[in-house]
Amino acid sequence: MQNYELMVIFTPVLSEEEYKSAQKKFTSFLTENGGKAVHENAWGLKSLAYPIQKKTTGLYWVLEYEAPSDFNEKLNIQLLRDESVLRHMFTALDKYAVEYNAKKRSGVSSRTEKAEV
Repeated sequence: MQNYELMVIFTPVLSEEEYKSAQKKFTSFLTENGGKAVHENAWGLKSLAYPIQKKTTGLYWVLEYEAPSDFNEKLNIQLLRDESVLRHMFTALDKYAVEYNAKKRSGVSSRTEKAEV
């Protein structure tokens, strides 16, 4: 099992319910294929750096997960088929990135660690 992070930009025309159901669809697809969601974070509506399909904003969603290495191809196909997805990006996380994300979620930053030492 490898650690990954997925960032998805959904189209901004989705309602709140459609946005949440799209997130649920991909997390359930993950668990059905032997993966495990570690943490998910819905950033909400943000401006895009450049227009995509004539849209200047998008609904951002970040998912940190553990999955077998062949799972990303299956998920990539599902993301490409979904018309509500503007862009997506996978990132493989090493042990240091996983540790950093866990510390960040728990509220421990590197500044507080240095202050305690």
